[in-house]
Amino acid sequence: MSRGPFVIKIGGSTLGSTDTTYADIAAMARAGDVPVVIHGGGAEASRWLEAMNIPTRFERGLRVTDERVLPVVVAVFAGLVNKRIVSAINAAGARAVGLCGADGRLLQCRLADPALGFVGEPDMIDTAPVEALLSAGIVPVISPIGCVPGTGTDQLVNVNADTVAGNLAAALGARRLVFLTDVEGVRDAVGARIAELDASRARSLIADGTISGGMIPKIEACLHAAALGVEVQIVDGRVPGALQALDAAGTVIRPWGS
Repeated sequence: MSRGPFVIKIGGSTLGSTDTTYADIAAMARAGDVPVVIHGGGAEASRWLEAMNIPTRFERGLRVTDERVLPVVVAVFAGLVNKRIVSAINAAGARAVGLCGADGRLLQCRLADPALGFVGEPDMIDTAPVEALLSAGIVPVISPIGCVPGTGTDQLVNVNADTVAGNLAAALGARRLVFLTDVEGVRDAVGARIAELDASRARSLIADGTISGGMIPKIEACLHAAALGVEVQIVDGRVPGALQALDAAGTVIRPWGS
């Protein structure tokens, strides 16, 4: 298995008063195992959009991002949410620096679908900014804003954070990608947790509607990373010490052929 960095994707819904996510991340960094953190923040963005009377609409779990939605999403993800997480990790005893995918053209994209507006699909990952921070012992905290390269200026785009996590983990050769979610793992049609999931079964569960909504891009990101050699695990980030007790937790998707 690759000995690349540990990549952790955290969602706003997993972070509450009882979890220990920031302390766990800081402890890993202090021990010399510096992780890479990718975050979402969709619920926070929705609250700000609602306060500004801007409608929110989703297609296959992806936020439709028009010219009114984009500035709010950029401000919330790359600003408010990112700096809250950076500050929390710093306060827990490690050093963290916040980036978005437009910084250093870390996350170059193409427009995913005209119907989605300014939503990006990753085309190329430049890992140099992330690797520079890791080599300095600093936790990179990455928000899911990418760029579509242009001649006059790059176009900022909203990118699904799960997609960012899968692509970045693969580009870094991560030894494991952990999705901290607000569920115990992927569930089957009767609600039982699935301990291990392969591509064939995952696609069947999407086709029959068992996996739906925001879980679809998460599973697609997992399958992409696993196909490129990264072990992926979906766990309940609300549980204290979740990052310290990964064995037998959640749902694991192993690299093909492992």
